Amino acid sequence: MNTEKTNKQRGRPLAFNQEEALEKALKVFWSRGYEGASMAELTEALGVNKPSIYAVFGNKEALFHKALAKYLAGPVAYVASAMNEATARLVAESFLTKSVEFLTNQNNPRGCMVVQGALTCGQGAALIQQELAGYRKGYEDALRQRFDSAKSQGDLPLTVNSSDLAKYLATVHQGMSVQATSGATREALMAVVEMALRNWPANS
Repeated sequence: MNTEKTNKQRGRPLAFNQEEALEKALKVFWSRGYEGASMAELTEALGVNKPSIYAVFGNKEALFHKALAKYLAGPVAYVASAMNEATARLVAESFLTKSVEFLTNQNNPRGCMVVQGALTCGQGAALIQQELAGYRKGYEDALRQRFDSAKSQGDLPLTVNSSDLAKYLATVHQGMSVQATSGATREALMAVVEMALRNWPANS
């Protein structure tokens, strides 16, 4: 028996489709959060052993970052596109409406990964929690800047506080994420969106 060849085979990462594996890892982190997703659960979901995961993706934190990058570039890319709507109200309508469609999509885990991913984290995941909070703040800042622009164009009243309005929309979105995780329907969340839009500030 050629023990040298056997040892090399044992140490060699298993061949697998990395994009498919990353998509599966994304779904685990999305549904379980960073801390809630154990390596045992990840290896089972990916169908790949730990040495192969470490060899291709790195440790759990590195795998999470790769999954998060895939999430931001794909499922939630609608947030950036909403900023390009013609008016501030259309920005809000697009952002919230598309959020409802996304949050209640039966093909995805319920809720938003950036919101749900680190609501409760131990000390060991503090950096992950801070990072996700930073992404949420980034969405809010993008809304604030868009509303500042709308005010300068006469699209929003000058009396509107852009920071407060952006935080209001971000809070509605985050609340809908929690509601969706608890089983709220598309119809129920759209009623929230319609209520939020009825309170939209208008030029007198």
